[in-house]
Amino acid sequence: MNVQVIERDGEPEYAVLPWAEYQALLQAAGKSPAVVPSQPDADAPKPLSELTALREGKGLSRDELARAVGISPHYLGMIESGERQPDAAILRALAWVLGISGWQA
Repeated sequence: MNVQVIERDGEPEYAVLPWAEYQALLQAAGKSPAVVPSQPDADAPKPLSELTALREGKGLSRDELARAVGISPHYLGMIESGERQPDAAILRALAWVLGISGWQA
């Protein structure tokens, strides 16, 4: 068995082993195989409801992002609040400026 022991302050704290060996141990103990929870896809499009958080995370004001995209700050505010659904060109521009892969409705 290929086990890596991780120590803290000179005492063993964790044992790490290959997944197949872990599954074999579970089976030998009469347990069900472990299931890995699905991880969110980092490249998946973000929901448009995250626009304000993404903008703030980039350190952009509403005025700065609107100017970079070519829309008014008022219209950007309506998009952020969900009052307006932007067309595909504005969505692409927002994604480009924010450095994300795209949007989902």
